[in-house]
Amino acid sequence: MAITKETEISKIEVVGPYRAVQVRTDTVIKEDGTEISRKFHRKVLDSDADISSEDAEVKAVANAVWTDDIKAAWKKQKEEDKGINKSE
Repeated sequence: MAITKETEISKIEVVGPYRAVQVRTDTVIKEDGTEISRKFHRKVLDSDADISSEDAEVKAVANAVWTDDIKAAWKKQKEEDKGINKSE
């Protein structure tokens, strides 16, 4: 009886006006090649994220959608959000 654990990227989505990249990773447990368990994990990467340790496919998607204009707009939005929170 061999039990294995595999991790795979099952979905990469680009969402919102600032092109956030959502990555869904599946952790799959198999016994003798038959799947017995699967768990999903999701993370969201914004255009100011460090993607150096991400999978090559995730990097390719991020680099394709995160233009200089998108990065500037995201930075401006974050700065505006900080200004709103300071007045509370």
